[in-house]
Amino acid sequence: MRIAVVSPYSLNYPGGVGQHAEALTRELRRRGHEAVLLAPWDPNDRVARWLHRGLAPRERELAPWIIPLGRTLAIPANGSQSNLCLSPNGVARLGHLLRRGRFDVVHVHEPNAPAVSWYAVEHARAPVVATFHAFSTSAFANHFAANIAGARRLYAKIAKRIAVSEAAAWTARRFYGGRYEIVPNGVDLERARRARAELAGGERSRRDQRGLRIAFLGRADERKGLPVLLRAFEALRRAGVEAQLVVAGPAPEEVRALALELDGIDPIGPVDEHGKWRLLAAADVLVAPSLGGESFGMVLTEALAAGTPVVASDIPGYREVARDCNAATLAPPGDAAELATRLRQLAADEHRLARMSEAAARDAERYAWPRVAERVEQVYEQALAQGMPSGVAVRFGLRPVEQPRPPAPARIPPPGADREVGRRGRRRALRRAATALGGLAACTLVALALKRLGIDAIGSALLKATPAWVLLSLALMSASLLLRAEAWHAIMRSALSGIRVRRRDAARGTMIGVLMSATLPARLGEPSRALVVARRLGRVRDRLPLVLGTLVSQTILNLLALAALGAITLSSLEPVRARPEALVGVVAVPLALVLLLASFPWLLPNSLTRGGGRLASLLALVRAVAARARAGLAVFRRPRLALWAATCQTGAWALQLLSCYVLLRALGLDVEQDLGAAAAVLFAVNVTAVLPATPSNVGVFQAACVAVLSVYGVGRTDAFAYGIILQAVELATAFALGVPALVGEGLTWRELRLRALHAAPVELPRVSASRERAARVDA
Repeated sequence: MRIAVVSPYSLNYPGGVGQHAEALTRELRRRGHEAVLLAPWDPNDRVARWLHRGLAPRERELAPWIIPLGRTLAIPANGSQSNLCLSPNGVARLGHLLRRGRFDVVHVHEPNAPAVSWYAVEHARAPVVATFHAFSTSAFANHFAANIAGARRLYAKIAKRIAVSEAAAWTARRFYGGRYEIVPNGVDLERARRARAELAGGERSRRDQRGLRIAFLGRADERKGLPVLLRAFEALRRAGVEAQLVVAGPAPEEVRALALELDGIDPIGPVDEHGKWRLLAAADVLVAPSLGGESFGMVLTEALAAGTPVVASDIPGYREVARDCNAATLAPPGDAAELATRLRQLAADEHRLARMSEAAARDAERYAWPRVAERVEQVYEQALAQGMPSGVAVRFGLRPVEQPRPPAPARIPPPGADREVGRRGRRRALRRAATALGGLAACTLVALALKRLGIDAIGSALLKATPAWVLLSLALMSASLLLRAEAWHAIMRSALSGIRVRRRDAARGTMIGVLMSATLPARLGEPSRALVVARRLGRVRDRLPLVLGTLVSQTILNLLALAALGAITLSSLEPVRARPEALVGVVAVPLALVLLLASFPWLLPNSLTRGGGRLASLLALVRAVAARARAGLAVFRRPRLALWAATCQTGAWALQLLSCYVLLRALGLDVEQDLGAAAAVLFAVNVTAVLPATPSNVGVFQAACVAVLSVYGVGRTDAFAYGIILQAVELATAFALGVPALVGEGLTWRELRLRALHAAPVELPRVSASRERAARVDA
């Protein structure tokens, strides 16, 4: 047969779909077919790096049966990065090849990827076979593609449909309908055997010298879960397990940006095919910590072919490979502690590891390319027997080619839905629902405000602002940030005795923390600034918990400052001024709470927190919080530094209060108790920021300003405009100081975000060397 295999992804930026299409074409040619691969191709030049966010394409030889289509552009998709050809020249070249090629079958991979695959399905002059690779549960994106972009009409022209797994078939059936033949990705067993033979008696026999050899092969995309593996590996090393981690795929600088430390980590960067097989054959275990979005575990089957056991995330695509496999074990996705536990169990049981290694090659046999290609050939024959679409309705995609008519899309549960039920799944669902509801509430508040107050009225109120007063407010807000940094520096000097902490590091960390808090709908500013400072103080894994502890001390000072703001606010109200004794309670309650938390570990013995009940878990959590609060008070053991920290922190709050007061003057708002109104605004926006639902709490911030200033007789329109300007001043401060600090730190926003998300240290009970040896002997 004369076959055109079409892939929409660049061959110079390797990915699973492109590798599958290329290997299938090679196997079809070996079996006597006249097969060619039509795929995008990126030359190694400045334009390619610019189109792919600075990432250079991999240079490789162009086989005579590969026909390049044109350049690609990096596009974020499904938690990863897709390198797609969107140029008119590339599509025109594809059209010319399809018209002149006289193909018997056109095999399109990933038909839902623009624009190469779409064009190939629409304009092919031979029966079309399509392979669906993607697994996605996004209803919005898939319904948009199916109904708005017209994918369902387009897919009606496909003669036969293939899915690489049940997970990929679920996505396609759920949103596009149709019947799907499950044909998995193939694996080159011959290359795997050669790699094992090269290393026989060599690297594989030297495990005792280096401990457990762990391999990661993939990209640095967030969904691939590399930060989770790095945290698990750090916990493994801290627990006394000898281990080495080889990271292949991401550039070394990408790994350094994500890892707290590189002890035991070897970032070797991108590898070619030969290097990939040597890496897999030399490893004791391959770890695939993906968080989701994987339709098939191609890297898993390659590791199995190399005789290497696998530890993978328990997600649909990987679960399908591991289901009938004796050489794979699964861990909950995103759970670094569970992943570290699985790895430690393997490190302590060499006999189990050897049995899994022996089973790996046997389990990979069902994915051998000759078997996979034979099944694909059968699908080709069915497509040829069905012939080209006939009739106007079929040619225009109004009626499907498949006969009998395939089933329509149905509401079916995702694969493994029963296994997602449980505490972890419910918590994740609740978090997502809370975030969505918070965002919806914020948008609703803004929409209602704009509708009731009128955009013109709000615009007029904003235009009344005096620029000089606004700039003064910005300067005061910036100065308050520097004072906060000085207070934190004093706290760290007191808590981290014997460790030199520079003011510049504390200031840079504070600025970056404010920037992260302003741009993310979560409180990631605190771990971000702790990470920035900890990496300047020595071993990050040792220093990070200490630096995180100093944040508790600063939080205690913030609570006392909020109590003072509350007192100023209440003193400005007429009912409270008539009864000044009420202010004593306002100030006394926070102090009493701090003292109660500090003494709580003494009042609650450890014996009450033991056991498996909910009450014991709750008491353990309360005791842990109390212990952290008590540790935060340790800074006050050094009175001079404690006094300086309290003075600077109080001064920072005073400057923020003055900034809010200046903005009242900037808008010309005549408030009788203007200082009390400014204090009330500052108090309200900080209290509502405890659980931010949107970046910078947009919407909630303005609602708090309207609610507070209305009490002081300010009109809602002016109050809403005040909230907009105040938040603009805070954001301008965050970007003006945070962006230069982030650039100076040599980090990108994405890298710091990933670090902050996975900053919490993972602890495993330490295993002594003697116990580890005894466990191996017993096994």
